[in-house]
Amino acid sequence: MGKEKLHINIVVIGHVDSGKSTTTGHLIYKCGGIDKRTIEKFEKEAAEMGKGSFKYAWVLDKLKAERERGITIDISLWKFETSKYYVTIIDAPGHRDFIKNMITGTSQADCAVLIVAAGVGEFEAGISKNGQTREHALLAYTLGVKQLIVGVNKMDSTEPNYSQKRYEEIVKEVSTYIKKIGYNPDTVAFVPISGWNGDNMLEASPNMTWFKGWKITRKDGSASGTTLLEALDAIQVVYGILRDKNSQVCK
Repeated sequence: MGKEKLHINIVVIGHVDSGKSTTTGHLIYKCGGIDKRTIEKFEKEAAEMGKGSFKYAWVLDKLKAERERGITIDISLWKFETSKYYVTIIDAPGHRDFIKNMITGTSQADCAVLIVAAGVGEFEAGISKNGQTREHALLAYTLGVKQLIVGVNKMDSTEPNYSQKRYEEIVKEVSTYIKKIGYNPDTVAFVPISGWNGDNMLEASPNMTWFKGWKITRKDGSASGTTLLEALDAIQVVYGILRDKNSQVCK
């Protein structure tokens, strides 16, 4: 019998259209939580509705109303396995109308993954006083989710593409805000990613060779890495549940 692993719950939060569902869907697919045939089916359905870029989000946005509007209404639960953990990943809505659903998802999580879009104007909309980037991060902290990972998404749509300057600006601004609400930025992994293309999701991206990796410092041990997957494996479990089951390992 293989070594038993701890089970963790992760909630993915962030402003509407930040790419939460696409990032989460891509991660679940690459980690064996869904098969290639199903992704191809979703891709076909998305293309037929003129939304080809939504194929990974289709994994999560199962309700017909969500598909047509392109936003996440309900909370989706999906499971996959990393080399260290059994993971239940919760994709919470980013749209202001659905904030109650998001609270339900967040209160079940060991760690929050805050997705912020790096595109021109997109980050600014999310971090504005009316944006959900601030609101979701504050809610997560208030609800007791003390571990945070920040995925700086859509790095393929910065000007120029994969801009180090833009990434560093965003890290600085998000760090300032999360510090105000109670998080220690030194304990937060910031990862520049493209949830659509897969940059820095499971493997280091050749498009961002300037990124030397993330490093977090904690009282009970430091961690470092390059990818979002490695950041997930660096989560510390406070109330983990031991599981023993067979599933594909993402590594």
